[in-house]
Amino acid sequence: MEAQGGNSLSCGTICLKYLLFLFNILFWLAGGTVLAVGVWTMVGKSDYISLLNASSYSVSACLLIAAGVIVIVTGIIGCCATLKEMKSLLVVYLVLLLCIFLLEIIAGVLAYITYQECFPFCYQLDKELRQNLKVTMQQKYQQPGEESITQAVDKLQQEFQCCGSHNSSDWSNSVWIQSAGNERLVPDSCCKSPSDLCGLRDHPSNIYKVEGGCIMQLEEFILSQLYIIGAVGIGIAFLQLVGMMFTCCLYQNLKEDPY
Repeated sequence: MEAQGGNSLSCGTICLKYLLFLFNILFWLAGGTVLAVGVWTMVGKSDYISLLNASSYSVSACLLIAAGVIVIVTGIIGCCATLKEMKSLLVVYLVLLLCIFLLEIIAGVLAYITYQECFPFCYQLDKELRQNLKVTMQQKYQQPGEESITQAVDKLQQEFQCCGSHNSSDWSNSVWIQSAGNERLVPDSCCKSPSDLCGLRDHPSNIYKVEGGCIMQLEEFILSQLYIIGAVGIGIAFLQLVGMMFTCCLYQNLKEDPY
């Protein structure tokens, strides 16, 4: 019994141990949230990604998924290191935590800078959106083998209540609109109350006439998500500082405790 008492941890070390364990649970949950957001972006918003024909957005979703997996794995390592009181594993955990911290700071700052430089003009993003979205709408809508694009355009126009890439007149140059036998002026998804052949009228009382068209609506959506991700990334990164402090303190106390 005396030997066991000699090997027991101090009260302060035990408190640190369970505080770090609690932090790892929260960190693990945060990783799960990031992973879920990445999957939601890839699955739920995959239609919009296909419309843009831009790899940067799908890459961003993949990075979120990868980051979520890394955070979850790191949290599991942290829990194991804390419960088993393994100093070598604590070092591994601290290094991983530090790497994630630095990456989050960089990603968050870059996202914030990009948002500030873009808004309200967003030259680079706007140029990419204009080129890809306008061509996609005009050349691929309602074309054979492009059913997914057609569905994505209809969903975009209904969800964001817009019509055309820049405005409703963009549809006048559409391959589908110009095809023989088609009397519509705009797709039915431009209508405020969609119904078959409602696109025969392009009066503002019938269709969405949003200034800037779908480009502006989609752009605002992407930038708002970018801003939120950047802010959350920086916030979580600073919380990780607390976790690293707990880890260092626990490592030092375990080093001092007799085994």
